[in-house]
Amino acid sequence: MSDTSYTPPKVWTWEQGNGGEFASINRPIAGPTHDKELPVGKHPLQLYSLATPNGVKVTVMLEELLAAGHTGAEYDAWLIRIGDGDQFGSGFVDINPNSKIPALMDRSGDEPVRVFESASILMHLAEKFDAFLPKGGPARTETLNWLFWQMGSAPYLGGGFGHFYAYAPEKWQYPIDRFAMETKRQLDVLERQLADHEFIAGSEYTIADMAIWPWYGQLVLGRLYDAAEFLNVESYTNVMRWAKAVDARPAVQRGRMVNRSFGDPELQLHERHDASDFDTKTQDKLAAAE
Repeated sequence: MSDTSYTPPKVWTWEQGNGGEFASINRPIAGPTHDKELPVGKHPLQLYSLATPNGVKVTVMLEELLAAGHTGAEYDAWLIRIGDGDQFGSGFVDINPNSKIPALMDRSGDEPVRVFESASILMHLAEKFDAFLPKGGPARTETLNWLFWQMGSAPYLGGGFGHFYAYAPEKWQYPIDRFAMETKRQLDVLERQLADHEFIAGSEYTIADMAIWPWYGQLVLGRLYDAAEFLNVESYTNVMRWAKAVDARPAVQRGRMVNRSFGDPELQLHERHDASDFDTKTQDKLAAAE
């Protein structure tokens, strides 16, 4: 163990710029940093997001709803560039006081409803359209078990393993070992569950799959943190089978693209206002406008 010993001070103070690649988006206080109204499109559902795993959950859900024939799920998706601090604008903070993507405004009723936290958005949409969440009984409870398992587990994968393995300014063995161990334990939890089930909560595709796949599915598919070999993801054969099956769904492929501003340009759709926006020409137009 080669880590340098650190003695915490009696009172912690914030040192700006000492947080690695994403230092600019982290601060110890809440609230807006500047006034900025959010754009509003033509549909009742207005999404403000970025195609991180948490953002992908919601765009996959919306695209799955549309694919299932729920025309009321048409939506406008606006890009929030967290590296530029868009999430600290006053309009965004009004929707999500925690300044994290995704955030949704549902304007379909008499009064606009703000919805923040990805699991809350998934549940809101599932109940609104009566889709991808069993109505009651053990099946509903099992789906919610796994939905909230993901919400409790992902911080160890993203904020823990992902941060120290991929983004921290220095590579320290102790935190990488600690969070790699927890990430592999979580993968083993999924491996055992998927040994006897086609999807996470059973035989039906639900919001549990939509919540878990952007994190753990994309991890084993080699899309997160360049860590597939390090974590030996090929050994989780049931997780890999499930991840590939979900990845093959057309709605998932579309959902991955929405509000994506990084990686392969062909997989980016910065904004989404209509199904036709997935056409290549429309993507090029959006990219050129920025």
